[in-house]
Amino acid sequence: MNLENRKVTMTLPAEAEFIDVVRLTLYGLCTKVGFSYEEIEDLKVAVAEACNNVVVHAYEPSSIGMMEVHFELIEDGLRITVKDQGHSFNFSEKAPQAHSLHDKSLEEAQVGGLGIYLMQALMDDVEVNSEGGTEVILTKRLSKSEEMV
Repeated sequence: MNLENRKVTMTLPAEAEFIDVVRLTLYGLCTKVGFSYEEIEDLKVAVAEACNNVVVHAYEPSSIGMMEVHFELIEDGLRITVKDQGHSFNFSEKAPQAHSLHDKSLEEAQVGGLGIYLMQALMDDVEVNSEGGTEVILTKRLSKSEEMV
């Protein structure tokens, strides 16, 4: 399959009710790629979390910002980029390490860092760029046993 120009791009208001539009588009693309039901559910949770971070954290409550979502079919899976032009944060300070959460209760876990931890647990790769807004790049690869032939 020629993957050149196999991208879908959306620009949406950074409002909670538009996250469903992203999830529906994601579902459609995931079925084309050949992800299993469980993998699609993981992708939906991770991408919704990235979008929710834009809705909750990127813009001042009085202003309506925009979020860009890019879906790119790659050779062995799907790469999703969620980007905003709002407030950035220092990823290395926010992202908890797996071992740092191991013996803590939910109340003790750092608020604001669980979403990133969840994305890291569900995806194969998570990159965060925080210059001029925030860009979260999520990559999920097909399991060899579930690849479409």
